[in-house]
Amino acid sequence: MGQESTNKGHEIDIRHLSVKNKEYHDIDFVLEKSIFANIFEKDIRRVFIYKKAERLAKAIHLITPAFVESPSLRNRIDAIAIGLIDSAILPSGTARTALSRELLALSSILSIARTGGFLSQMNTNLITHEAHILLQEVATYEEPRLSLDEVPTLSGIARQAQSAAPSSKIRKTHSAEGGFASGGKEHIGHKAEVTDTKLKDRREGILSVIRSKGKASIKDISMIIRGVSEKTIQRELQALVEARLISKQGERRWTRYSII
Repeated sequence: MGQESTNKGHEIDIRHLSVKNKEYHDIDFVLEKSIFANIFEKDIRRVFIYKKAERLAKAIHLITPAFVESPSLRNRIDAIAIGLIDSAILPSGTARTALSRELLALSSILSIARTGGFLSQMNTNLITHEAHILLQEVATYEEPRLSLDEVPTLSGIARQAQSAAPSSKIRKTHSAEGGFASGGKEHIGHKAEVTDTKLKDRREGILSVIRSKGKASIKDISMIIRGVSEKTIQRELQALVEARLISKQGERRWTRYSII
């Protein structure tokens, strides 16, 4: 089949999607302050999903010449490439559904193209690989994104109630004998209570992430729990390991933690 060999020989190297002009950095454009704030609501993970969708759209565009003998398939796959970009900039809830729909359509088109001999196995595998990466990002985006500074605690609610009452000052005034009343100790005790509560909330948050993922790295946890440095997370993980609440597998960047 002569035509099939011509199409299958259309080996386009889509593994290196780079811009010829080295001075142009498209990620900087996407992260321009107003776009980052207005479109992606300061959510860096949504930007990451957008860039993955854009990368897949570029790869799809590079293989469209292989469909020269089938205008209908070419038009459809072109529409999918544009649809991926359009879907990625929608609000998070809508974007998930729209991207999933485009990826499902892409899967069907790739199957038809491969069966018809329009695409080589190499290009089919590469497009499929990029699509799976994007699908995984879309599927995990809706995980609870904890911000420990925003999680209400019982002690925090109690403090708010106390501050609303006129007689709820923690530190007492100077006494007539020239010394301070015991309010100082109460204040220190209160600070210790707040610290303990924050620590407990932080560890519960980390355990929740590990429990939902099965196995998680420090990077996985830091992407979900905001406002906490990776060093702090590492320290908490070590404490949880020593407490035999979680187990550690691997070393350095390959380290993963799971619930015992």
